[in-house]
Amino acid sequence: MYGDQETIRKILTETGDTWAIVGLSTNPHRAAHGVATVLQRYGKRIVPVHPKAETVHGEQGYPTLDSIPFKIDVVDVFVNSHLAGTIADQAVAIGAKAVWFQLGVIDQDAYHRTRDAGLDMVMDRCPAIEIPRLS
Repeated sequence: MYGDQETIRKILTETGDTWAIVGLSTNPHRAAHGVATVLQRYGKRIVPVHPKAETVHGEQGYPTLDSIPFKIDVVDVFVNSHLAGTIADQAVAIGAKAVWFQLGVIDQDAYHRTRDAGLDMVMDRCPAIEIPRLS
């Protein structure tokens, strides 16, 4: 239900190519670091969102979603589930088209709020696993 194939396909192929990755830092041992690499390989522009606002994979980082000075298509969330709902609400506020909660990130209330706001949403899935399956 939270990761139906049609929504996954739509987000990965139609929604847009600018992905804010919340929780992405320069730490190569974190999952977000590897996922960002895969997304770039498939033509996505990644935008690191982390309190340190570090540059990652050649892309300028920002401390918050609302500090990004350009349009974001998808917000990919690598934070603990208890923080993810706030990020989803921020994604709605900045006008993103979709929200993607990574593996293990689950907040059913946030899922319903985000969908009710008109955004596509996937939860408890990984785009680095799903995108190669589309080829």
